[in-house]
Amino acid sequence: MSTVEGTGRICEGRVVVVTGAGRGIGREHALELARQGAKVVVNDLGGAADGKGTSDGPAAEVVNEIRALGGEAIANCDDVADWQAAKRILDTAISRFGRLDVLVNNAGFVRDRMLVSSGEDEYDAVMRVHLKGHYAMARHAAAYFRERSKAGETPDGRIINTTSGAGLLGSVGQSCYSAAKAGIAALTLVQAAELARYGVTANAIAPAARTRMTETAFAEMMEKPASGFDAMAPDNVAPLVAYLASTASRAITGQVFEIAGGKISVAEGWREGSARDLGRRWRSDEVGAGLAELLARARPATKPYGA
Repeated sequence: MSTVEGTGRICEGRVVVVTGAGRGIGREHALELARQGAKVVVNDLGGAADGKGTSDGPAAEVVNEIRALGGEAIANCDDVADWQAAKRILDTAISRFGRLDVLVNNAGFVRDRMLVSSGEDEYDAVMRVHLKGHYAMARHAAAYFRERSKAGETPDGRIINTTSGAGLLGSVGQSCYSAAKAGIAALTLVQAAELARYGVTANAIAPAARTRMTETAFAEMMEKPASGFDAMAPDNVAPLVAYLASTASRAITGQVFEIAGGKISVAEGWREGSARDLGRRWRSDEVGAGLAELLARARPATKPYGA
C-alpha cells in the first residue's frame, strides 16, 4: 500500500465524508481519497451485513490505516438514516476540518428475499438505510452548500451516490434493494439539476465488486481468481470516486457510471422511445394493436439479474 505522500494528488486538501466506510467498497474509497490528499470522515455504524448491530471498531480501524499512511481522518459512527444524526456526520467534517467539499453516500445493507416471501420490516429497513440515508445526508449537505453560496463563497461541492445494477435493471430476489437503488438513481438526477446553481455536482456509481453483500448472493461471480487481475476486488471502484470527488470533475454531473474491474461505462437512463400519437383518445379495443406496433419497433428490454 502506497503512502499518501507524493505529488499530483487529485484531491489535495479536499474534505470528504464517506458513509459505510468501515468495510468493503467504502473502506477502499476512504483509503484512496486519503492517498489522493483528502481529509476524510470515516462513517460506519459497524453493523452486520443485514444492518443489525453496531460497533465503532470498523470505522476506527480505517482511520488508523489512514493515519498510518500519513493522512488525516476521523471516525464517526452515527446512523445515516437518522435525520439529526445525518447532520452530525457532516458537522464532524466541518468542526474537525473547517469545511465540507464532498459527500460520498455508500452505506447500505441487503435483506434478500423473493417478493412473495418478503416482509414489511425488510422493506422498511432496506428503504431506510439506502434511500432515506442517501436523502438525509444529501439534504443536509445541500443546505450547507447553499449557505456557503449565499454567503458569497464559490463552493465546488460533490455528491457521489451509490446505486446498483439491481437498481438500473432489477435483480431477482432483491425487490426491496432494487427499488431503493432505483430511487437513488432518480434522486441523483434531481440533485444535479437543483444544486448546480450552488456549485455542486451530483453523480452516482453502480459498482460490481466483492463485498459482504455480494460474495454470498453472487458467489461464483465474486470468487477471487487464483492469479492475475482480480476484477471483483473492491479497490477497483475507488479511483472513479476519487476523480469524481476532485475539482477536475466539475463539468460532470447528472450521470450514473457503472464500474466493474477495469471497465467504466455510462448508464443510459429512461428516455422516450417508440411512440404513436393518434391525435385523439385511444379506444380500448385498439390499444392492443397499437402496443404490438410500438413494441415491434422498440429496443428489447434488458432482463433483470438472475432472470
